[in-house]
Amino acid sequence: MSVLIYILVMALTTYLIRVIPFAAVRGKIRSRFINSVLYYIPYAVLSAMTFPAIFFATGDVVTSAVGTVIALLMAYFDLPLIAVALGSAAGAFLTDLIIRTVF
Repeated sequence: MSVLIYILVMALTTYLIRVIPFAAVRGKIRSRFINSVLYYIPYAVLSAMTFPAIFFATGDVVTSAVGTVIALLMAYFDLPLIAVALGSAAGAFLTDLIIRTVF
């Protein structure tokens, strides 16, 4: 029974989070500032959730940082997503291999 209550509370919370903005704002938002803030919120939230996970994914911050830098550089040059993913994983792997071999 308690699991059902938890599910209902989570469903209600999720529903309210999505409905309250629609109920609060009835017309079109004309402010350029508010529109720009609302436009960038998903990117900010995604970054805030993703970057901590990236730096602890390999168990070593150095290899994660190298993989992140490689991914950012490859993405900057508009390479395909699969190439960016494989390149950053290969960079992190090779960095780990070098660290383990040398040290």
